[in-house]
Amino acid sequence: MSQNVIIVGAGPVGLLLAILLGRKGRAITIVEKWPEIYERPRAVTMDAEVARILATLGIDCDNDPAFENHKELYYWKSADLKDLQIVDWKSLAPSGWHVTYWFNQPELEARLIDIASALPSVTLLRGWTAVALNQDKDGTELVIEDGTSSQTVNAQFVVGADGANSFVRDALGLEVVDEGYFFDWLILDMIPAADYKTSPAQWQLCDPKRPTTIVPGGPGRRRWEFMVLPTEDKDEIAKEESAWRLLEPWGLTPDNAQLERSAVYRFQARYTKQWRKGRCMIAGDAAHLMPPFAGEGMCAGLRDAVALSWRLSAILDGKLGADVLQSYESERIAHAKHYIQFSRELGDIICITNPKEVAARDARMMADLAARDQQPITGDLVKLGPGIWCEDTATAGELSPQGMVLFNGHEDRFDQAVGQGWMILAVDCTKDNLLNDLEMIDFENLGGRLLSIGSEGCDVKTLDASYRDWMIAAGANYAIIRPDFYIAATANTPAQLAIHFNTILDRLRLIT
Repeated sequence: MSQNVIIVGAGPVGLLLAILLGRKGRAITIVEKWPEIYERPRAVTMDAEVARILATLGIDCDNDPAFENHKELYYWKSADLKDLQIVDWKSLAPSGWHVTYWFNQPELEARLIDIASALPSVTLLRGWTAVALNQDKDGTELVIEDGTSSQTVNAQFVVGADGANSFVRDALGLEVVDEGYFFDWLILDMIPAADYKTSPAQWQLCDPKRPTTIVPGGPGRRRWEFMVLPTEDKDEIAKEESAWRLLEPWGLTPDNAQLERSAVYRFQARYTKQWRKGRCMIAGDAAHLMPPFAGEGMCAGLRDAVALSWRLSAILDGKLGADVLQSYESERIAHAKHYIQFSRELGDIICITNPKEVAARDARMMADLAARDQQPITGDLVKLGPGIWCEDTATAGELSPQGMVLFNGHEDRFDQAVGQGWMILAVDCTKDNLLNDLEMIDFENLGGRLLSIGSEGCDVKTLDASYRDWMIAAGANYAIIRPDFYIAATANTPAQLAIHFNTILDRLRLIT
């Protein structure tokens, strides 16, 4: 059978990509070696951008019982429980969703499988292992086995979303860069009794005797992460009796909690130097691994899926050439490497066990906290790597803000009220004569929409100051937004907008 895209791996990354392409009517086959969903918790946290992505699937993380947000600050505390750092995890992010959400990965995967299964053009093959991959200029060929038989699946493209031990990555001969960063941590996933309370809900204990992370694990669940000390045996500390001993100070016992998982994980920092080879690509953990201190591992993979989906869809539509996939690699690898480095830096602070180094760290961090009057910090700002955006325009390469709007009688966040895709927004000004006739034809060929947004009389009425504040900060009146919500360019005048628009078209290599 011949497909548009074969996706190897039915984790969150592969499933999201299948859904996004399947909703466009693409013929998608997902190949997953495990016959059933892996029921143990793994990822437990996600950021506002992922909540924004899930909202496009109809999943409202603010009101869905599978997700929770504690609207609390995130504290880093010393061994004597003095505040070292405070991070704002209670506010709304500029993208319109809360900064941090908690969930149980098997529940998320089950939800995504339900959505994918409802799409007639998506086929999920469970219990099949990829064993051979070939490609030429016209297509790809994947050989899969189920233990008793084999079959060959043909497609125009193959995406390996098959995890850290990726078959696709290895079959393509892609080089992995290992940054030599290793820390072993014991992960304990717990289901406490319903009346179990802890405050704060999410915090980091920077105790040199045992660095510890205490966070939610999704509704009804909690997670403890304990650093494994150099003198300890990984197998011994993962045993159930050891787990309960470590949990004693936190008031958890076999009488009031269920130990759902006890496992030692090695936190690593790795990335693949090349993410695309011909008609084959990799995404998620196949492309990058990062320590979990920033909670961005799965989030980075879901961003990969969104970045791939709009490019592959446009290629399959005949609107863009396959060369646009080079920008997937250049944009996403730099973005992922930023979070790998950021996660390493956080780990370098947390994983200190030398008493002198700890004393110096604590003094420095408490002084910094006092200097800003105990005010929490917000998340870091990261741009895409070089690609389909104009580096010389303010806020370009960043995730676009999102506010509440009224559009065609529907009041909601912009994405849910207006939709997504290529857009040019004229904020508090006219959209007239922004593009000439030929430019408008090119834009409409991409499915683009030109919208005025602001007060009464605009296509989209704003219900808060999000867009006005963004334009003031950027010194601009216009913005070009991509289907993945990233800002391609901003401009102050129609003439500037036209220049940036044509730069974007050149980088897309639009087929007319």
